[in-house]
Amino acid sequence: MAKIKITQIKSRINCPAVQKRTLDALGLRKMHHTVVMDDTPSVMGMVNKVRHLVEVTNA
Repeated sequence: MAKIKITQIKSRINCPAVQKRTLDALGLRKMHHTVVMDDTPSVMGMVNKVRHLVEVTNA
């Protein structure tokens, strides 16, 4: 399975609660925190919802 690296690059302050919960579900806790996850449709759907807050690269 392919892996992707997700890094939070913008603050979650003033974001809707749904987007904050999505960041929590991705495992992102604070600015510049990085997680490595499998490249699955469900993960990519979550990333798409908060694409303005995160940066995605191949791991």
